Amino acid sequence: MSLRNRIGLSLAISALAVLAACGNGSGITNGQAPPTGAFSKSNLNGTYVFSISGTDESSGGPYAAVGLFTANGTGGISGGAVDLNDPAQSTPIADAAISGGSYTIGADGRGQATLNVSAVGGSLQLDFVLQNSSHGLVSEFDGIASGSGTLDVQTAGVTPTGSYAFLLSGLTTSDSVYGAAGNFTLSGNALSGLADVSSGGIIAYTDEALSGSFAVGPSSTPSTTFQSSNLGGTFDVIAIDASHLKFIEMDQNATLVGDAFSQTSTTMPAGNLAFTMAGCSPCGITSFSPLALGGFMVSDGNGNITNTSTEDYNVGGTSSTTSGTFSAAYTGGTGRFVIGNFASFVGGSSYVAYPSSGGLLLMEVDSVGFSMGAAYAQQNGATFASGQGYGLNLTGTGFTAGFSGGATPVEVDDIAEFTANSGGTLTGVIDENYAPGGFTNLGIGLSSGSYSAPDANGRGSLSAAASNSNNSTLDGGFTLIYYAVDGTTFPVIEVDQGQIAVGMMVQQNASASAKAAAQPHMFVMPGMMTAHAMLKKQK
Repeated sequence: MSLRNRIGLSLAISALAVLAACGNGSGITNGQAPPTGAFSKSNLNGTYVFSISGTDESSGGPYAAVGLFTANGTGGISGGAVDLNDPAQSTPIADAAISGGSYTIGADGRGQATLNVSAVGGSLQLDFVLQNSSHGLVSEFDGIASGSGTLDVQTAGVTPTGSYAFLLSGLTTSDSVYGAAGNFTLSGNALSGLADVSSGGIIAYTDEALSGSFAVGPSSTPSTTFQSSNLGGTFDVIAIDASHLKFIEMDQNATLVGDAFSQTSTTMPAGNLAFTMAGCSPCGITSFSPLALGGFMVSDGNGNITNTSTEDYNVGGTSSTTSGTFSAAYTGGTGRFVIGNFASFVGGSSYVAYPSSGGLLLMEVDSVGFSMGAAYAQQNGATFASGQGYGLNLTGTGFTAGFSGGATPVEVDDIAEFTANSGGTLTGVIDENYAPGGFTNLGIGLSSGSYSAPDANGRGSLSAAASNSNNSTLDGGFTLIYYAVDGTTFPVIEVDQGQIAVGMMVQQNASASAKAAAQPHMFVMPGMMTAHAMLKKQK
């Protein structure tokens, strides 16, 4: 991959008045009553790993940040470090010190954090919603970038061992959508395994031998390497715990960022698997069409995805209104499978699948398009409960004039919290940022909100307006399809014409026990860096 010409960036940070609007912890800017809940600043106490993947605000290029900070439980941040890979910089910034900062948390679990980072000329602003004291969903909320990711408490003194499956996405230096999936086993400071590489739906390189070196960061001299015939890069790795690692590429070849989860089983799971995937088809700079897919794969554990599997989709603003059925077959073993022979499936023709503790990691490996995501084994009786608070993130592509209006696509990232009321209504608040050319929009009240209980398969829907005379989200609201996994975690896709997105919805519990907080991680789709049409214009 050739080195790209980097674009200069003015690191003017958006006004902190955005955060001042939430000084009372409510974050409401349209006059609605403050949200309810039992969260407070004490719910953020310890060292947390955060990850952001998305789009640079100034250049429209790819952007990735992975780091950690220490919160004191009373609103102060005492320190930390962050890695940044941004085409607006001449080189990636490794292990930049977080000298301090502050945070607020409202009763509903929505919060904002200011991280002081002199290496970027000021500070980074994060917007998040907590599931509990250990886990949250996060977006970047400043004039530097818009992106989406996760927030997780770190287990101290972790030494990663054993086998892991990974999923990484980003852009190459030639602006191609780029992804990698695979697995590796650690042996001291060395790693070995398998890798699959997809380059923008143009070509895929599959089942390549993977080798490299491994070291836990953050480090000012990152030294984790991946090397296969068509995958090469230097990464920094931050461990959340022994089962979950965050990766960020720290060279000038690409901006890959993603997760590695322990691979304790090498077999394809059987039963109902709730899945979501995001990507594009086609993926060219002048012919870019985003997509979001979701549904239930039904695996018989014997090589077949049965014809009772169901799918919803949103491809370039054209979406399904009722789920359709599909079937497929899979082959492979030893921790890697290939799913193909699809019938009646809207999406790709071939996917690799890696079992992991974060779900069945999926990546498209054909010339049709590019998409990736995960599938999760559904628990019996998983449902969506009224009278509960839920956190939500969405990341995807929006259009300032609607898809049919021909506007340039931008990356949109949302953080929301709502209460599911009895009778099928919902009330809550949403925050939004988009890039390039966007601005932070904090505390928009949700109105006309409603939801349906999950059907027999675990599929339900919810929608709300997010617009009034004072402010609005880019699309003015959302319509989502959700898939019940375990009663607390719900992958979602957005099926609006003007916004194509995927996300995760989680049931909140401000007083979750340590056991509940230590539940297995699930893969959360990072920002897909979709706005590379804008990047092309600025070269």
